[in-house]
Amino acid sequence: MGVPDRYQFRVLFWGIFGALVLRAVLIFTGVALLARFEWILYVFGALLLVTALKVARHSGPAVHPERNPVLRLVRRLVPSTDEYDGQKLFTRRNGALLATPLFAVLVLVETSDVVFAVDSLPAILGVSHEPFIVFASNAFAILGLRSLYFCLAGMADRFRYLGVGLGVILAFVGVKMLLAAVVHVPTPVSLGVIAGVLAVTVVASRRAERRGAEPDPPRPTDQEVRPCPDVSTPSPRAPTGASGGR
Repeated sequence: MGVPDRYQFRVLFWGIFGALVLRAVLIFTGVALLARFEWILYVFGALLLVTALKVARHSGPAVHPERNPVLRLVRRLVPSTDEYDGQKLFTRRNGALLATPLFAVLVLVETSDVVFAVDSLPAILGVSHEPFIVFASNAFAILGLRSLYFCLAGMADRFRYLGVGLGVILAFVGVKMLLAAVVHVPTPVSLGVIAGVLAVTVVASRRAERRGAEPDPPRPTDQEVRPCPDVSTPSPRAPTGASGGR
């Protein structure tokens, strides 16, 4: 949404805080549902398989901020301005309290996190049902991504096979959830599969990037390019000298 770099820290700070609160609500709700309705585990597994196919094929919906229904509702209900006022989420203009564009971006970040949590929470619940472990893993992941945001923003496009790897991981967890009553996969094995798939995708992406960065072979210069002689026309004979010898 074109937020200046100097203002992105503010949005990320409150975005992380809101994400932690929303993730906590969703996690404890999901754990409570699993404890009461065991069949929801199969719903989560099927959801992960569908998501895995979309991620691996890169056929997920494109992000269009202007089409976000929550953002459009906020802009309709909350008086807003199109001008920034430093890092403030709200500002006063002519005595009226108005929301700045940073507030709209914050709303978009929070609603996007809820959408992504629909996929990520079933995945982590397929590894553990302990609420503390599930929430702690999400909290550390979010805080880690916050610290690496500016680094990952410039490196995400370099891992071209990461989507395929994530699709494989989601499919693995989905199958594990669907077969939980038949096959029990130990947690160390699950973590090993996840780490191995990520390692393979990163290495394959790096090798593909290096092959794409190799320079093309040098082309011959104009002096080195010589026209092929026309073999269809016989070359003229050299003239005979006055002495009669060639």
